[in-house]
Order: sequence, then structure tokens, then C-alpha cells
Amino acid sequence: MARRWGDAMFRDRQGAGEQLVPLLRALGLEQPIVYALLRGGAAVAAPIAAALGAPLEPFLVRKLGVPWHAELAFGALAEGATEPVLNPDIVAACGLTQTDMARVQAEQARELARRQAIYLRGRERPDPRGRAAILVDDGLATGASARAALRALRAQGATPLVLAVPVAPRESIDAISSEADRVVCAEVSDIPFGIGGCYGDFHQLEDEEVLALLAAGGKAGP
Repeated sequence: MARRWGDAMFRDRQGAGEQLVPLLRALGLEQPIVYALLRGGAAVAAPIAAALGAPLEPFLVRKLGVPWHAELAFGALAEGATEPVLNPDIVAACGLTQTDMARVQAEQARELARRQAIYLRGRERPDPRGRAAILVDDGLATGASARAALRALRAQGATPLVLAVPVAPRESIDAISSEADRVVCAEVSDIPFGIGGCYGDFHQLEDEEVLALLAAGGKAGP
């Protein structure tokens, strides 16, 4: 059981990443690539990449939120994907129309392009084909973003594919287990106050902080 800071499971994202390190080391992966789901995943992934001597790479996904409840994802759009990954249960339950979804997708596609210009321009990225890939986020709720990223990495030939998150409910892990070869989670727990409620410090990472983490992590590993 992880040490708790007040009512939080983790001190901050870095501390959460440090708790994942021994769990990931135990897998014995050879020359893995660590992919951080941006932006929050970058701070969790940085200590993992450093400990494993692995390259730290950004991975961009934009959650597609229900128009009147943005935190509820009806799908996600990953970098390099031509179509979003949708959650048909959410689409049906919310009565979303094609017009509703197209509007949100267009907005998030623009934001994805903006972030690609910031994080990927001029970056030489390792080829994931035939290499272990560890996808890291700061938690798993609906799993829409992680699912889109895992499918995109699978299409690029990454194998084996590992999803590493500090905290997730059991049902979320079960729902996404078919997308990854292994799901590694430090705390399998309900999250009644959301992922942020599991952290003592859950500040929003700005572009500058993420770029600094990636620059430092990019110096490690093959």
C-alpha cells in the first residue's frame, strides 16, 4: 500500500512515477520507450524513463468531451490517427448527434495540431516497431485517451505494449486490458473525487514545464 499524504495517495506526479518504477523494472523489458500522455503524464513518466534508462517521448491525445460536460469523454483523438476512438455507450447515453461530435472533434483537432507544433516539431523520435512501449498517464478514469494512444502505438508496431498508471478503478483496468499486453497500476482504487483527488499536488502542467521534462528525459536511453 502506498504511503498517503493527508487524504491523497500520492505526493505529486513525480512521486507517483517513482512508485511505478519497481513495478515496471520487474517486467524486465529490454530497451523500452517511455511515452508520456501529455500533459499530466509527462511528470509521472520522467522518473520512470530516468530509472529505466529509456528515452522519454511525448504522445499527444485529445479527449473528446461531451459538449455540456467536458470532463465526460465520448471519445479521443490520437496523433497520427485519421479517426477518433469513440465510446458508443457515452454517445448513446448522452444522445450525441453527428453534428455535436463533429464540432468537438474539429475543435480538438485544432488543439492537437497546436500541441504537435510545440512538442513534435524538429523532434527525432525512435521507431517503436518491435520495441517495448510503456505508455504513462497520471491516472485512468474512462480510459478514452489511453485507449486511443494504445491503438495508435499498436498500429505503429510497438510490442509488447504496457500501460502504466498510478491509480485506476478495477473496472477501468478491466475495460482497457484488451488494448495493452500489460496494465501496471500502483493503486487499484475507486476515484470518487477524480484523479486530481488522489494527489496532494495536481497542478496543471504548462507547456514550458512539459518541455523541460522532455528535454531532460530525452538525454537518457538509446
